[in-house]
Amino acid sequence: MNWIETLYRTFEANSAQIGNPNDRIPLAPIGHTVQNTHIEITVDQDGRFVGARADSLVTIIPCTESSAGRTNSPVAHPLSDKLKYIASDYFSLTGESRRKPPKKGERKDPHAEYRKALSEWINSEFNDPKLIAIDSYLQSNDGRVLEDLCKSGIYPLDENGKIQKKWSGEKTSQPPIYALTKNSPAPWDAFIRWRVAIPGVLEDRTYFDEELWSKWISFCSSRHTKSGFCYVLGEQTTLASSHPKRMRSVADGAKLISSNDSDGFTFRGRFTDPDGDQVCSVSFDVTQKAHNALRWLIARQGRRDGDQAIVAWAVSGKIIPSIVDDSFSLLSEEPDNEAAMTIPAAEEGEAPVNAEVAQDYALRLKVKISGYQTELGDSDQIVVMALDAATPGRMAITYYREITSSEFLERLESWHEDCAWFQNFGAKRHFVGTPAPKDIAACAYGTRLDEKLLASTYRRLLPCILESAAVPSDLVDSCVRRATARLSMEPWEWNKSLGIACSLYRKQQTQLKHHHHHPMALERDRTNRNYLYGRLLAVADHLESGAIRNAGEKRESSAARLMQRFADYPFSTWRTIELSLTPYQQRLKANSPGLLARYENEFTEIMDLFTSENFANDTRLTGEFLLAYHTQRNALWTKESKADETQVN
Repeated sequence: MNWIETLYRTFEANSAQIGNPNDRIPLAPIGHTVQNTHIEITVDQDGRFVGARADSLVTIIPCTESSAGRTNSPVAHPLSDKLKYIASDYFSLTGESRRKPPKKGERKDPHAEYRKALSEWINSEFNDPKLIAIDSYLQSNDGRVLEDLCKSGIYPLDENGKIQKKWSGEKTSQPPIYALTKNSPAPWDAFIRWRVAIPGVLEDRTYFDEELWSKWISFCSSRHTKSGFCYVLGEQTTLASSHPKRMRSVADGAKLISSNDSDGFTFRGRFTDPDGDQVCSVSFDVTQKAHNALRWLIARQGRRDGDQAIVAWAVSGKIIPSIVDDSFSLLSEEPDNEAAMTIPAAEEGEAPVNAEVAQDYALRLKVKISGYQTELGDSDQIVVMALDAATPGRMAITYYREITSSEFLERLESWHEDCAWFQNFGAKRHFVGTPAPKDIAACAYGTRLDEKLLASTYRRLLPCILESAAVPSDLVDSCVRRATARLSMEPWEWNKSLGIACSLYRKQQTQLKHHHHHPMALERDRTNRNYLYGRLLAVADHLESGAIRNAGEKRESSAARLMQRFADYPFSTWRTIELSLTPYQQRLKANSPGLLARYENEFTEIMDLFTSENFANDTRLTGEFLLAYHTQRNALWTKESKADETQVN
């Protein structure tokens, strides 16, 4: 029960944020949920219709336990609800037929259920003038709300006097409601919110009226009679009979806790109590506050990818860095830092970088983490949670971790430091740092990976980030293998994959204590076979690519075309690549002898470091050859750039 207790404490610590209009999905008070509404109806204090407008807004609405978890049976919200519940003329004007009564008895009328729920609130000691005005309006026109909406221009009628299901006129004159409900089965599948204009009352919006919120909470509390022991609070209190949904979005129907076994008999044979109290019991306040806090956190700082949601937060409500962002996003949160993070690109999209750039990144990372450390302190509680749903109605916690702020920041810094490499994410986004898990998944499995594979990659990488777990070797191998398949990708995608593969391989080798820690600068004295072959390939590629570019041609070099084969059979493939360089070396000898001498010096330096056994070894290369290839290429670009600057000066 740790997760629900932690979310309950998060709600208590951030209760000042309830109803904050600046939040995309606001933190809702207990007894309330959030809903995307489409139409706002305004009435006056005497219940006269004033007007209506179509506008989408995430709205806080009062709800009961039953209405918050409703599926197919008509259970009405007490104030704001769908047109089907609020309008008595819904079926006559839309042309929809009422559903057949269920086997257990007559089917309830949605509008009658809504009027009943509203009347029960009005007839209690917790009523409000706004409720009375809305009820008076519904009584005065016998609930023919849809008729008023048609007269106001919200819905157009066809020649048969029915609402048009699809707009048939000019697109420029299409009523807004059709765009607002484009993801719904029909335009009349809209949600209504209310505004009541009362003289002397400043807040006429029912969905921002805190006094109305309090009255509904008091009304709900007066109706709850089920009591028992709450496993979270550790005391006797009012228990919840049902638990909220809409965690990942306002349209999410999956629940974290579901215990109803009155039909379907999902748990029959395990428990005799259909309400689930034999498993555990949670108070109404706790489950409402915990679920409302989770919904707010996911919308505020969570990451959604398909059915999966990942959120990390401080229980105190303080801002923490994202665990699923790349280093560019982490360090460039302030606008002034974005330009400093970007490395100027050289020709063909490659970025000439050196050790100073890597040192600058490490310094920026430490300063950023130190800033969070100062704000959070050492002992603030950080929680990371991942949610996913296998079915539309059931949701599971796929990852959960509680950690102190000092440990959280230390491990996040370690992840961004150990995985740091030169990244090329597009024409204007070259940086030193760590890729995001989403980019790692795309590198390993391709950009068209499905949501389940992406969610699985996230779940496998979260322990690597937060628990210093080893990076899965199959993920590293897949990234390395794909980075060698150069011709299967566009140049921008290959450059991006190359940087990501180097990041993961470097992290893997750093975690293996007996292995070499690879710096981001070229190691000219390293004699490892994989490293030397990577350097050879980079020099050959740079020589031929430069000659092709200077000749005005557009084609790949032999090194690029044979990169995948070179990774599998370096010795035999190198002979083919070396022979292909001869005409370009002859061209350089005639036009740029100095440049040719630099290339020949590089080849000589590398070959002198080989032993005859290592050079003749034709077994497959490890990912280390990509590190060498990348750093050697960067070194050549940097050297070439400095030479150009010297000539200009």
